[in-house]
Amino acid sequence: MKDFISILFSYIKKHIFIMLVFAICSIIFAVVFSLYNLPVEAVAYAVKLSVFALIIIALFRFLSFYKKHKELEYLKNVITVSLPKFPEANDKIEKDYQELINILHGSKLSVIYEKDNSFSNMMDYYTLWVHQIKTPISAMRLILQSSLQDSSKFQSEEFELNEDMLVASDKSINENVQREKEINEELLEQLFRTEQYVEMVLQYLRMESDSSDLLIRRYSLDKIVKQAVKKYAKSFIRKKIKLNYEDLDAGVITDEKWLVFVIEQLLSNALKYTYSGSISIYMDEDLPETLVIQDTGIGIQEEDLPRVFEKGFTGYNGRADKKSTGIGLFLCKKILKKLSHTISIESTLGRGTKVKIGLDMLEVEIE
Repeated sequence: MKDFISILFSYIKKHIFIMLVFAICSIIFAVVFSLYNLPVEAVAYAVKLSVFALIIIALFRFLSFYKKHKELEYLKNVITVSLPKFPEANDKIEKDYQELINILHGSKLSVIYEKDNSFSNMMDYYTLWVHQIKTPISAMRLILQSSLQDSSKFQSEEFELNEDMLVASDKSINENVQREKEINEELLEQLFRTEQYVEMVLQYLRMESDSSDLLIRRYSLDKIVKQAVKKYAKSFIRKKIKLNYEDLDAGVITDEKWLVFVIEQLLSNALKYTYSGSISIYMDEDLPETLVIQDTGIGIQEEDLPRVFEKGFTGYNGRADKKSTGIGLFLCKKILKKLSHTISIESTLGRGTKVKIGLDMLEVEIE
C-alpha cells in the first residue's frame, strides 16, 4: 500500500502542470462568463463533464504508468551483465534516456573487461613469479644445509686430528666454525620466513581469484595439524618453546590444503609473539568441534581485538614489531569463512592468546 501511494504521488507530481492549466482555463471561462452576465451554470456543467472525462483518462494513464513502473522494478532485480529489453518509450525523452543507459552500459562493460583482463594478467604474472622464486629459495636452502654439514664435519675432524695440538689457533678456528654455523642457522631461519611470505602471496592471489581450488572431504584433524607442527618444529627448538599437544581424535569436513595454511599462519603468529613458555594445541572441552591454539606470548591489547581480522590492521604489536603486514589473520578469516568454519580470538595482554577455530559446517554431500 505504501508503494502504491508513493507511485500515485509520483504520477500526480508528473502531471501537476496539466492539472494547473486545466484549473486556470476553467477559472478564465468562469470569469469571462461572469463579466458578460452569461449563466455560469453552463460553465460549471462543462467543467464537471471535463473533470469526469479527465479522471477517466487519468485513471487509464495511471494504470499504464503503474504497469511500466512494475516492469522496471522487475528489471532492476533481474538485470545481470546484459541489459534487458526496456518497455516501449512513450515519448522522445524516454527514448533518449534509454539510449543514454545503453551507452553507459556499453562503457561499463568495456571498463569491466579491461579490469578483468588486467587482473588476469596480474594473477598470471605473480603466480608465475611465486613458482619461479621457489627454485632459488630451495637452492639456497640446500647450499646452507650443505654448509652446515661441512662445518660440523670440519669441526669434528679438527678435534680428532690431534687432541694435544688444541692451542689458541685451534680454538680460534673452532670459534669461527661455530660462528659460521650460527650464521648459517640464522640464514636458514630467515629463508624459512621468506618461503612463508612467498606462500602467503600465492594464497592471497588464489583467494582473490573467483575460482579457488577447493576439495571438500572428510579428513583427520590430527594429521592436518601435525603437518603444520612438523613444518615449525625447528622454530620451536630454536626458540625453546614447549609444545603441549593433545591427540586430536576428530574428523573434519574441510579442504586440507587451505586448513593447513590457516593453522600454519596461526602457529607462525604464536611463535612470533611468544618469547618463552609454551604453545598448546587441543580440542575445546565446552565447544564441540572447536580447535584451540593457545600461547603464553605477549598477548593483544583489548582495543585491538575487534579489528585483528581487518585487512592491513597490525595493531600495537605490529607497530612495535615493524615487520607485521596485517594480512595473515585477514587471510585466515577469509579462508575459514569460505570453508564454512569460524574463528575467534581471546587474549590477555602479557599473558597470552587463545585462538578458537570452529570446524563444524553445513551438511554437505561428501564424495
